[in-house]
Amino acid sequence: MKMSHVGIMVGDMDKAVEFYTKALGLKVVMGNTPVVEERETAIGRMCIAVFGEGFKGFNIAHLVTTDGIGVELFEMVDRQERHEVDFSRIGIFHFCLQTDDFEGVIKRTEEFGGKVRMDIMRYHPEDDNKQAKMVYLEDPFGNLFELYSHTYEETYASDYE
Repeated sequence: MKMSHVGIMVGDMDKAVEFYTKALGLKVVMGNTPVVEERETAIGRMCIAVFGEGFKGFNIAHLVTTDGIGVELFEMVDRQERHEVDFSRIGIFHFCLQTDDFEGVIKRTEEFGGKVRMDIMRYHPEDDNKQAKMVYLEDPFGNLFELYSHTYEETYASDYE
């Protein structure tokens, strides 16, 4: 199994594309594109199935990480309230990115309207050979994401050095 993409609701497509490209370094594959309710195309029928009749349309943009994972941004015509994470709700509550520019991404996250949710944490502070760090951040719309300094396997493997 491979990860293909993640879909994220945003409140302002231009601001979202700027944040995800300039702060996080993703690349635009397909820029801001309007989608309207229609039944003539497979995409149109799929959108009705997912969003329901009368969804009033949305803007979509497709971005990609350096390792080829897609990030699909959605800005609904009917603007939603800012997302607040409800930790009592079952379901996905964050995604995680890994970078070699850990401190730079944190700085740019704040510069482009995001937030730092916690102090940087080392997973293994007792072991100087294990330097894996993490931090939780938010995009400008309240979407929670985690940032790793090392790969997932390096972070959690018991034999990582």
